[in-house]
Amino acid sequence: MSLTDNVMKLGNILLRQKVINEEQLALLENEKNKKERQRKKYGNKGIAGQEPNNAIKIIEKLKLNAGKNRKLDETVIMRAVAKEYNLEFRKLDPLELDADVVTDTIPMPFAMKHLTVPLYEANGSLTIALTDPEEKDALDKIKMVSGMKIDLVISTRTDIEKIINQFFSFSKTMQQAEDDVTGLSVDLGNLEQLAHIRSEAEVSSTDKHIQNAVDSLFRDALNIRSSDIHIEPKRGETIVRNRIDGMLIDTYRFPKAVHSAIVSRIKLLARMDISEKRRPQDGRIKISHNEKEVEMRVSVLPVAFGEKVVVRIFDYEMAYRDLDSLGFPARELSRYKTLLKKPYGVVLVTGPTGSGKTSTLYSSLKFLSSAEKNIVTIEDPIEMVVPEFNQLGVQPSIELTFAHALRAILRQDPDIIMIGEIRDPETAENAVQAALTGHMVISTLHTNDTVSSLTRLYDLGIDPFLMKTALNGILSQRLIRVVCNDCKKPANYPEEALTAVGIKSDSGLKFFKGTGCEKCRKTGYYGRTGIHELLEMTDNIRALIDGKTEEETIRAKAIKAGMTTLQQNAAKLLIKGETTLEELLRLTHA
Repeated sequence: MSLTDNVMKLGNILLRQKVINEEQLALLENEKNKKERQRKKYGNKGIAGQEPNNAIKIIEKLKLNAGKNRKLDETVIMRAVAKEYNLEFRKLDPLELDADVVTDTIPMPFAMKHLTVPLYEANGSLTIALTDPEEKDALDKIKMVSGMKIDLVISTRTDIEKIINQFFSFSKTMQQAEDDVTGLSVDLGNLEQLAHIRSEAEVSSTDKHIQNAVDSLFRDALNIRSSDIHIEPKRGETIVRNRIDGMLIDTYRFPKAVHSAIVSRIKLLARMDISEKRRPQDGRIKISHNEKEVEMRVSVLPVAFGEKVVVRIFDYEMAYRDLDSLGFPARELSRYKTLLKKPYGVVLVTGPTGSGKTSTLYSSLKFLSSAEKNIVTIEDPIEMVVPEFNQLGVQPSIELTFAHALRAILRQDPDIIMIGEIRDPETAENAVQAALTGHMVISTLHTNDTVSSLTRLYDLGIDPFLMKTALNGILSQRLIRVVCNDCKKPANYPEEALTAVGIKSDSGLKFFKGTGCEKCRKTGYYGRTGIHELLEMTDNIRALIDGKTEEETIRAKAIKAGMTTLQQNAAKLLIKGETTLEELLRLTHA
């Protein structure tokens, strides 16, 4: 009987490692005896739905306390096992593993039988993860097959099974898909290789292996909190990268032979023209994941070695949240809500691509939404379908632009209008006219901060006098990474660096940064929050909107009146220990 099938052996390890006490060990023994009586009564198969030989499941089911407000779960148990055998415990992160090492060292049935998975090779040693350090037979066979020294780490059954299923399944799917593309090769006495290369018409995007491969890409992206999937064709292979917390990370590489079929499958799901490979295309996909709906916006672009695909993921729960959960400081949140509640006028949300503007727009509409109001949106494309709104997607091919759509919407008796982006003079002029005729208009601009948005509106041809009248306020924002709580440690920063961002180095403040752990994938950050800069159109600011006053003069006046800049709000998070100086400078340093 293996270690992880022996309740009392595991229980004694937990006792020696001071994870449980004698009383809890007695509870484990009672549970073990109960299982044995059931097994005798019902046979080796046990009761339907039971796992009679899985000691960890039996222990977890008791929901014992492991101290320090921890539940005695699989991770706590396996950490104790690792400590007992003087081995390292490791949470397995698929982004850190070498797919070739995982899948080429041992076959999948062997890996599943012994619950072991090779992780990586280094300096003639092979590191493997398993649940049972007493698995001598498995270790000897892996050592014999690999011809290398074995370094052992302990992991959970859940992690190991997930890695085996993910890597072996994806590798097998890609190999089968590649076989489908290249067909069977025939060996002609080593003189030459004869291969039938199937045409794109023969390799259907509905082939089972292609479907499985695309499903794996989507599923894995959602599991690792990815906001975007990049599928990039290179000369000899295709690289898949995922954007996590704003940063792109390599996740997969697969044969170039299956690239076209993978892209065709995604285009089919996104209702694009599969035969069109010369022009950019856009589409959308809606999928169900963990009992919730996820929207995906797909962009296909012809590049040097094929079609590049970017899939932007919109989690409904993340994109349609309460304003209170977006990271606003209390004062800015109250003032922003006040601007939104005004009966008419323009409110702009600004920032670069990926700064969370769309989420802020949808959350603003959620705040304003009621049965008495007619809310209409104009988007390119519709980012996320919300039944409470009347949403219109622009279609330049039939001359339905932002400007044309806005003119039509004004005949639909709207109370609130959301324009996805003001990007041309006609749209800007119509938005201002809509505000002046008694409508609330919210929209976005691609500018770096609040004050520079005024210059952008000048450039779009908006008369300064109309801007004074129509504009209620401008919100600029960024998404800043948050320090991982699981590996947060005190940090020291040079005095001059702190002074440069307005923090007194002799104030006795403590700063923190993440050292990197399993949870944050060694980055030191886990998740992001918003930082904001709100420029309200007070009488003093309106007096400076004349098309001549320099941006710096307006900015200085706004700060004197109480505006907190992006950098100042980021510095507040640094002081609270929620982010790092490096992250602050990355996002706000001019």
